[in-house]
Amino acid sequence: MKILTGNDLKTGDVIWWTGYDWSRHVEDAVDVGSDADTILAREEATRRVNASYAIEAQKTADGVRPAHIKDRIRALGPTVRPDLTLKPTDPEIGNWVI
Repeated sequence: MKILTGNDLKTGDVIWWTGYDWSRHVEDAVDVGSDADTILAREEATRRVNASYAIEAQKTADGVRPAHIKDRIRALGPTVRPDLTLKPTDPEIGNWVI
């Protein structure tokens, strides 16, 4: 399984490709298969994402998890606390657009 990650150009947040947009939550990531290079070129051209790249991942009972430790840390910590991040249903999210 291949998923895409990068950094949001406006906020610097680590983001994950959902199949139609970017999310701050790795569990929203989808398998891009052999389309990684095409999607990355298109998304970098829109100037919404910076330093994007494809990574190997695996589907687990807890959701999508990056295969490499570097990307697991980017996704799940210890510097990132998924339980403290804003979810789309949070009232504090306001008009944020990812």
